[in-house]
Amino acid sequence: MSAEKRIRVTQVKSQIGYDRRQRATLRGLGLRRMHQTVDLPDTAPIRGMVRKVRHLVKVEE
Repeated sequence: MSAEKRIRVTQVKSQIGYDRRQRATLRGLGLRRMHQTVDLPDTAPIRGMVRKVRHLVKVEE
């Protein structure tokens, strides 16, 4: 069996000064503070969330 694909998302910029929807998206991804990293499944909904806050995060395959 192959393991499901995962992506690593790291918050690299502060959420201060951004729209509350973008802050909520970061929370939905599990990011609470700067330089925090989370491992997430590589699914279409997660990719969409990452795309909405791509200016605040760094993504590694």
